[in-house]
Amino acid sequence: MLLDVRTYKTKPGCVPAQLELYQKYGYPVQLRYMGEPLCYAVAETGELNTFTHVWVYASAADREEKRARMAQDPDWKVYLAENVKAGYIVEQKNTLMVPTAFAPPIPMPKIHK
Repeated sequence: MLLDVRTYKTKPGCVPAQLELYQKYGYPVQLRYMGEPLCYAVAETGELNTFTHVWVYASAADREEKRARMAQDPDWKVYLAENVKAGYIVEQKNTLMVPTAFAPPIPMPKIHK
C-alpha cells in the first residue's frame, strides 16, 4: 500500500476559493480515477492557508497508472488550466508513505464512475 500525502499552501485567505475551484473542476475527475481520498483537511492551527489530502494506492505502479490515465482526461486539463488562471496555490509538497506493520489496515478507495 502507498499513501500519497499532498499539502498545498495558498495565498493568504485563498483556501476557500481554491477548494471551491477544486470541488467544481478537480474532485469529480479524481473520483473517476482514484476514488475517494483517505482524507481532505484544512489547517486550523500551525501553518495556515494550507490544506492536505491523502490518496491510497495499492502500489507505486497503481499510482502511476491511475495518475497517467487521469492526466489524459480533458476535464483534468480544464481543472489544471483553471488552477493556473486563479493563481491561488503558491507551494505544493508531496510525500509518498507506507503504513507501518502495526497500523490498522487502510481500505482501498472505491472508484466512482
